[in-house]
Amino acid sequence: MKIGKGVEWAAHACTLLAALPDRWALSAEALASYHDVPAAYLAKQMQALSKAGLVVSARGANGGYRLARPATEISLWDITAAIEGTLFSFRCMNVRQNGPCGMAREDCVSPCGIAATFYRAEEAFRASLGEVSIADMLVSAAMQGTPDAARQIADWVAENATVSSPAAGD
Repeated sequence: MKIGKGVEWAAHACTLLAALPDRWALSAEALASYHDVPAAYLAKQMQALSKAGLVVSARGANGGYRLARPATEISLWDITAAIEGTLFSFRCMNVRQNGPCGMAREDCVSPCGIAATFYRAEEAFRASLGEVSIADMLVSAAMQGTPDAARQIADWVAENATVSSPAAGD
């Protein structure tokens, strides 16, 4: 299973957004600059997160992105699904129906042991990512950092964030 770099970038962006005070936002350009990744590519990831309802965006001088719901309610699987989609990576090709001793289609009423094992593995992978929230990632990042790093991040956020207007329904 291959996970694209966009998932990693989106997870890092959401973790940074989780550290923002309420109603603060960061532009896609600022998020890209902070993580030193291509702005146009990260903007596409942020659009996918927005479409999935994980972040909200505001336009204009005070625009930018912020989390759409609490960081405790956004999992790494939510981010992965928003960026990569929800189709299973494994695609059963029904190989057992091929060749001189292949099984008849009507005899293949359930997945073979190989396909079933791959599907179970992917379900476990998804469940594992679903158990880890962006809030968990924020705590992990904070525990790995130093007080000086935390101050540097806070200073950077203060220089680059905007205070967004309340969205409808906020």
